[in-house]
Amino acid sequence: MKAAVIREYGKINLEEVTKPVLKDNQILIKVKYASICGTDQHIFRGEFHPRTQLPLIPGHEFAGIAEEVSSNVRNISPGDKVTVDPIIWCGKCAACQAGHYNACTTLKLVGIDLDGGFAEYISVPSHMVYKVPEHVSDKNAALIEILSIGFHASARAGLSANDNILIVGSGKVGNSILHAAKTITTGKIVMADILDERLAMAKSAFGDIYTVNIRKSDPVAFVKEITGGRGVDIAFEAVGHEKEIEGRFNPVRLCINAIKGGGKVTVLGLSDHPSGILMKELIWKEAMIISSRVSHGEYAKVIESLDKGTLHPESMVTGIFDLKDAQKGFEFLENEPEKHLKILLKV
Repeated sequence: MKAAVIREYGKINLEEVTKPVLKDNQILIKVKYASICGTDQHIFRGEFHPRTQLPLIPGHEFAGIAEEVSSNVRNISPGDKVTVDPIIWCGKCAACQAGHYNACTTLKLVGIDLDGGFAEYISVPSHMVYKVPEHVSDKNAALIEILSIGFHASARAGLSANDNILIVGSGKVGNSILHAAKTITTGKIVMADILDERLAMAKSAFGDIYTVNIRKSDPVAFVKEITGGRGVDIAFEAVGHEKEIEGRFNPVRLCINAIKGGGKVTVLGLSDHPSGILMKELIWKEAMIISSRVSHGEYAKVIESLDKGTLHPESMVTGIFDLKDAQKGFEFLENEPEKHLKILLKV
């Protein structure tokens, strides 16, 4: 079979590799579309070394058709449209025993710690596979993983109807939070970023949101203005590697200053650098900082929302390339981040 393989950082090439063999409790999936994630970009650059071992077939966001199903699998049949939750947990550590498997001490992901979905076929355990309604497009099905991150962050934050929220960072994760939030709250939603193009993409999905460019306007002042000086109920930090902007707080401190008294800040950005905050700003509000990592079983909720048509993930797709052109897809994301969110690989 054909697969896009990274053998050296900065290069991904189409190669002929061995087709996976179906094992007990597994499902062989013929991949239709796979999505390039921000994590894939880090792997491509070599920033996940030594965790990621080369050669590697990346891809943890993908969807396809169940080609073969082992005899002891009952929940999926050949021909079903499916997607895969890529999380692999041990089931034995303290986090797993407490039901918090996405914080497993040895957590691994398909496409990061072992070969993934940038290939014609992949075989995975049946418990990781979710059936997708036929009318949901293959392209949207490939985005279920990234959408699940937004749904999980909303659950961690305890987002409820009528909550006003701020999302700092309108990249892949920020947009996934936006999509999740629109299924829960009818309150005001503000997206903040430094790229007008990214903000426009978010606005194209849901025209009733507010957007603010952090370089041009003070987002804290903007939030206070539209909430009558109250602040938002929840602020989500989805930036990660922030750029310092004169006269502006870093993303986490920005979130703290934008929330109401007793509000919450939910942090998702995986920065490698410390985020300086003034603790008394948090304490004065008796606010909470909550973290959110990957997902925790939210696939079913995402699929239900796609089934109902309440999500518009196609707004996140800014390019589609054949699998053989994966290198070009990565280069577009690296060189023109302001123009691209999600690039799909057609397998």
